[in-house]
Amino acid sequence: MKPHPVVAPAAAPPRIMTLGVEEEFLLLDPATGESMPVAARVLDALSGPAREQSRQEFRHSMVEMVTPVCTDLAQLREHLVALRRAAADAAEAAGARLVAVGATPVCEAHRSVPDEQRYQAMSRRFGPVAHDPAVCGCHVHVGIPDRDLAVQVCNHLRPWLPVVQALTANSPLHDGRDTGHASWRSMQLERWPSIGPTPHFESVADYDAMVAELIAAGIMLDAAMVYWYARPSAGYPTVEIRVGDVCPTVDDTVLVAALVRALVATMVDDIRAGVAAPRVRDCLVAAAHWRAAHDGVDGELIDLRGGGARPAWELIDELVVTVSPALARHGDLDAVLRELQRVRREGTGATRQRRIMAGTDGDVRAVLHHLTAQTTAG
Repeated sequence: MKPHPVVAPAAAPPRIMTLGVEEEFLLLDPATGESMPVAARVLDALSGPAREQSRQEFRHSMVEMVTPVCTDLAQLREHLVALRRAAADAAEAAGARLVAVGATPVCEAHRSVPDEQRYQAMSRRFGPVAHDPAVCGCHVHVGIPDRDLAVQVCNHLRPWLPVVQALTANSPLHDGRDTGHASWRSMQLERWPSIGPTPHFESVADYDAMVAELIAAGIMLDAAMVYWYARPSAGYPTVEIRVGDVCPTVDDTVLVAALVRALVATMVDDIRAGVAAPRVRDCLVAAAHWRAAHDGVDGELIDLRGGGARPAWELIDELVVTVSPALARHGDLDAVLRELQRVRREGTGATRQRRIMAGTDGDVRAVLHHLTAQTTAG
């Protein structure tokens, strides 16, 4: 692989990086599992910090909860638990259940977008794509105030993000049936023109010029519609990793957030040491993400560093070895190793859903009952 040139960042980021998480949830009918358009009622019922940390989403059947900036995993976990429980209580008061699942598992009859100017503009521009059944993601933010460094980090992350995607797979169901994909959310999102693997950029000026060109071409309405799997955040001084399905449990989310922060920190160390981002063909990166969405951790992933398909857990183990110094530096190594052992035993959210389906003769309601309980466990 031919390396890309490295541009030295303006200043070293702090050794202990901040992080925050955005989680999107579905509001489902407790009897049928169908999506319920009650988001406005749920948001109105929230109060205090939970209301301040909630967001209107692109569907009337979705809510998003956003943690404050955190410095350690215990703090992050505390916020995630509190926000999920507050949103679940508000959902129950509206007659719905808050469920952490990556894609609409049964059906969504009401697919109109909220009466917000930007959402309405997206609906007009992108037509039926904007009215697909709702999908829910987990977005992890890691503090990188230098935007040029943030762009370089995104270049270095490209070979690793399919591994992160596989670990978060939590949406095998669509229309009440197994799709054969561990992350159906990923398949739905491929219909959007501004979603996918992050391209390589030479600098922040190169990045900004391309975004401006895509906006001028009508591919995006604005810079906030840069939905690449990693990006310098449009609203925060962070690198935002947005490749994953929403995780079924708080413990799953904390695990992913810890790995993502350590991965970003490791890439920063490499950049400062003069290590160049590998040149990987865009078609191979796209193929690796498709394989991750299809297999999750239960099959094989494409090794974008060495080539070929390999068992998913081999690449996960290599990811952990790669980021172990950063995990140790942040005090996260023991927790990550422990939680990865749990996921190795239990599987991802997709694996767990399929296990319940197999044990209940395909009873989707049993899956949703399990997911509802998992959403607020902890």
